[in-house]
Amino acid sequence: MSTPDEIMEPTLWRKNGWTARVIKNEDDEGWAVEIRKDGLSEPALISPWVMGRDKKNPKPFDGPAFATFVKTASEVLDRSARQRDAALKKKLSIAWEGRWFEVVLEQVPDEYEPHALLWATDDGGVEVARHRVAAGLKFTRDAMNDWVRAGFPAL
Repeated sequence: MSTPDEIMEPTLWRKNGWTARVIKNEDDEGWAVEIRKDGLSEPALISPWVMGRDKKNPKPFDGPAFATFVKTASEVLDRSARQRDAALKKKLSIAWEGRWFEVVLEQVPDEYEPHALLWATDDGGVEVARHRVAAGLKFTRDAMNDWVRAGFPAL
């Protein structure tokens, strides 16, 4: 049973915050499927789609195809988010006086005041320092060793 905001037509499906639409493939004579997640301005995935039996029109969409495309598009978005997070966050482990510290620099992409947050946690997981720093802070092992050894001062 479908809800009022669900659509299950041959070339358009909308369900659970996802929309799949069969479109004309811009690169050739075939068809493609555009998968969008509600709230995102760009499609999460565009993939080739097959011709119907008449070899002119697209094959009608169905539940298994929709589920497969949504799963693939979700994986694409998850991978993209992990890559974006990895680009914004750098980590180092620093040893000092018999203890280990994890030092993290996380960029804050603010349009008006770009900056970063620098923090350290000890080997017990306790945060020992947190500072707002310049976005261009030099995050090298030597610089962070010096920061830890100096007692985590504001930079």
